[in-house]
Amino acid sequence: MSQLFDTDDDEPRRSSGDALARPLAARLRPRSLDELVGQEHLLAEGSALRSAIEQGRPHSMILYGPPGSGKTTLARIVAAAAHAALEELSAVEAGRPEVRKVLERAQHRRQLAEPTVFFLDEIHRFNKAQQDALLPAVEEGLVTLIGATTENPYFEVNSALLSRCQVYELRPLLASDIEVVLRRAVETLGAEADDDAIAFLAARAGGDARTALAAFDLAVKTHGRVTLEAAEDSLQRRALTYDKTGDRHYDTISAWIKATRGSDPDASLYYLAVMLEGGEDPRFIVRRMVILASEDIGNADPRALEVAVAAAQAIEHVGLPEGQFALAQAAIYLSLAPKSDSAKKAIGAAREHVREQGAKPPPAYLQSAGYNAAARLGRGVGYDYPHDRPGHVSEQELLPDEVVGARFYSPDDAEEALRQRLEEIRRARGRR
Repeated sequence: MSQLFDTDDDEPRRSSGDALARPLAARLRPRSLDELVGQEHLLAEGSALRSAIEQGRPHSMILYGPPGSGKTTLARIVAAAAHAALEELSAVEAGRPEVRKVLERAQHRRQLAEPTVFFLDEIHRFNKAQQDALLPAVEEGLVTLIGATTENPYFEVNSALLSRCQVYELRPLLASDIEVVLRRAVETLGAEADDDAIAFLAARAGGDARTALAAFDLAVKTHGRVTLEAAEDSLQRRALTYDKTGDRHYDTISAWIKATRGSDPDASLYYLAVMLEGGEDPRFIVRRMVILASEDIGNADPRALEVAVAAAQAIEHVGLPEGQFALAQAAIYLSLAPKSDSAKKAIGAAREHVREQGAKPPPAYLQSAGYNAAARLGRGVGYDYPHDRPGHVSEQELLPDEVVGARFYSPDDAEEALRQRLEEIRRARGRR
């Protein structure tokens, strides 16, 4: 490798004091693909993206991934490999006037045959009108747009803009990747660091290289030698990458539902802990518990719904932190309960029938007779009261004429007692 770390030769020269004042992550930013760690699924030898970068043929793209995964670094590498001018803006601070100035400068460079790469960080912060303003420049090739976002671009970026960009999903860095970055920091700073401290920072950074480097830099400045104790002191309690209104919100609750449905209490508790540590609203969590109790367990264990509803009541009465125990109890019970989705299938089948066939009126003898003149209209006349029959079962038809014989509920293997009861009732009513 010709140069391990970013010395920013393309930026105004700084004094050594200015350079040291910059964050360590900025000082160590890779400047080539060979220096970049992680993202092998996108940048392996021979991959389409790597080949395009190495050949200096940039294309518009959306880089989607968590903080510290290398989105900004990759954008700068793309621009450098293409010998293009790099314009950087953050959608948090910039608006249409700033974008207009970028495009004006790009137009001037085009006259000089100099390409422009426009890196727009937090692109999801732009509204529809702001994103639409980028379309002509991207479409005609005035700029190569590289948008970066921590949110799912298929939800947050206009479809028109997405259709003109390739979406690349960056993954959190592995602990082994972050160890490589930290050992570069040791070499660059001439610092002393214990192996267990490096391993601790790499494991606890949550895939975010900036988090690890910031903690390492602080440990060096405050403790000199980076021991495990110094690393723990500098990192403290890592802030979770969890946005209560974004992707992680939906991805984590989805994982909790699937883990609980899959009868794995450990996985269920893990995702519950992630949500609680991330500050998720416990009422949001417990609502999903109530839903799952009927959707995925149902009458295989009717008590599951009671447990979930009791947890919801506990959250309303005591809140957090004590309410976490009720949530954990419910998560464990729901995980270990027998599973059945027959209630979900039954109501789905019934509603589909109504949508396709329409809602037929009930037989007159089932209609309300609780008003004057109802009997003269035949309402309620001839109703066969089940409690007057043996076994409290009447043979009278209870479906509209047009729906007679329809079957929506089919007990599964987890509802054997209900299956037997249903068969007994159908025999008593003369049904098969």
